[in-house]
Amino acid sequence: MTQRKSFTLSTILTFIIPSLIGLILFMAPIQYNDALTIPIAIISKALQALLGDTITLIVTIVVLITAILSLISKIANPAILKRSPFINDLLNVSPIWLIIRVLGAIFIVATYWGIGPEMINSGNTGALVLNDLMPVLLCVFIFAGLLLPLLLNFGLLELFGTLLTKIMRPVFNLPGRSAIDCMASWLGDGSVGILMTSKQYESRFYTQREAAVIGTTFSAVSITFSLVVISQVKLEYLFLPFYLSVCLAGIVAAIIVPKLPPLRNKKDLYIDGTARQEGDEKTPEGHHLLSWGFHQALTRAEQAKGIKSTIQDGIKNVIDMVFGVLPVVMAIGTIALIIAEYTPIFDYLGMPFIPLLELLQIPQAEQASTTIVVGFADMFIPSILAASIESDMTRFIIAAMSVTQLIYMSEVGALLLGSKIPVNIAELFIIFILRTLVTLPVIAGVAHFIF
Repeated sequence: MTQRKSFTLSTILTFIIPSLIGLILFMAPIQYNDALTIPIAIISKALQALLGDTITLIVTIVVLITAILSLISKIANPAILKRSPFINDLLNVSPIWLIIRVLGAIFIVATYWGIGPEMINSGNTGALVLNDLMPVLLCVFIFAGLLLPLLLNFGLLELFGTLLTKIMRPVFNLPGRSAIDCMASWLGDGSVGILMTSKQYESRFYTQREAAVIGTTFSAVSITFSLVVISQVKLEYLFLPFYLSVCLAGIVAAIIVPKLPPLRNKKDLYIDGTARQEGDEKTPEGHHLLSWGFHQALTRAEQAKGIKSTIQDGIKNVIDMVFGVLPVVMAIGTIALIIAEYTPIFDYLGMPFIPLLELLQIPQAEQASTTIVVGFADMFIPSILAASIESDMTRFIIAAMSVTQLIYMSEVGALLLGSKIPVNIAELFIIFILRTLVTLPVIAGVAHFIF
């Protein structure tokens, strides 16, 4: 029988206070300006209002600096980078990511100063990304990045992860610990979940099937990104029903999609080729599920390094999000919008979905169909394209669908391909289409109920 460990009042408060503040900031629905929203959104909007027109200049400088420093680090590989693994990882990127950052810098310069071809800087392409999307991203990233350690560093993740162990194996045929990967994605960032999954696959905690399923199904889009998406379609007051519909559709997809090829065909073998053994996921004797969850949470809180370390983690999050993600969004976003605006490619790819959209009685089905497949390039593009659609219901559906599609090449897809998780780009596209077909009816049903 396992002896229960005693924790000090200080440790208990270290778990409760930051976790509670984090939950309130990120998840507590409050009424503001006759709309329901969450505190982090109000703070972000206040910063955006404070910065005014200078925000686009700030974003332009950020993207330019990222591209220049990335070029310097790749060409000269200065010794100063080696002193900080964090800065080295941020700037010393692979050739493909370097090209994307340089493209982002070219696009943002052309857009901000109105130079070069109109297809890059027009109001429907580069200017739309720079003026409408990037300011929202910057402000959300600053506060979300700084405050995320409240959710991640003090035991909340361990508590929820433990409580979900009884769900993961019976419902999803996955190890209990995969719940923690999902929580890391949900509360933090999808890339965090993928990195965790990849490391655990390499360490023989997950089989090929489990790693592929978790990486493509449970690397959920974070609250932060979801907030940006719903803000982009100007439906922030519906954030709570929006996020609940995303969660519902995500759960349905998590049950159905892994039972279909290509995920169904993955083998239950570890990275070294050995077969999966039934692990012991039971709650230790002397504990019930809740007490073990709190034990895990308080153990994590006991290891927390204090305010200074928490602030440092928050600053690193902000730098990583702002300098790592903004150039990619500018590059991929502008390219996708150019393709959407000046070529019929996405119209053709979306055509097969028009009968389904009409069957589901979604207004402006033809216009909505062009946004469906573009989400494979980047998660934000559907909501950018949807901003011009008049129907609130259609904008709601497109925003929710873009979040539940999950596989977008500007981040999650690229990370999966760069990891040792056994998936290729063709399989990712098939999973993307399957997730779209499964989640669209669920989201449409919720939307009909709301509207």
